[in-house]
Amino acid sequence: MQKIIVAILIITVFTLGACSQNQSNTKALEAKVDSLQKQVNNSYKPGLGEFMSGIQVHHAKLWFAGINSNWKLADFEIHEIMEALDDIQMYCTDRPESKKVVMLQPAIHSLNKTIAAQNVPAFKNAFVFLTQTCNNCHRAVNYNFNDVVIPTTPPFSNQLFTVPKQ
Repeated sequence: MQKIIVAILIITVFTLGACSQNQSNTKALEAKVDSLQKQVNNSYKPGLGEFMSGIQVHHAKLWFAGINSNWKLADFEIHEIMEALDDIQMYCTDRPESKKVVMLQPAIHSLNKTIAAQNVPAFKNAFVFLTQTCNNCHRAVNYNFNDVVIPTTPPFSNQLFTVPKQ
């Protein structure tokens, strides 16, 4: 995102400078602007699938953190999901699905409350609500074949989901 903003600023400066330049300088500046625009257009932009795969990992990690009362990790994971949802709305505007992710907000809010309260039974209920809402969103955008479930095994064998010993 920062790269795009810098490129836009550079383009703007060159464009404004071009207004006061002679014909040959104007052509050189136009070529530079075109070059910078091409770089911006060709810069990497993650697709919806990359964001959703990340959310899937954080969804699983959130579950194991919460059921093990690792509230710091649970808080971290829910915020990673929130960040990915924000990124979908920012970077995937060409996808109609990006407009539907707001439907997850009530479930996210519910999970945030249970994490703050450090309440495992309430966390489990809120997590079920999030999972159901994910599936409702998938159905709303015709991805009902992608059914999310509560994970049964941790996604990684090299991460501790219980509260670390001090």
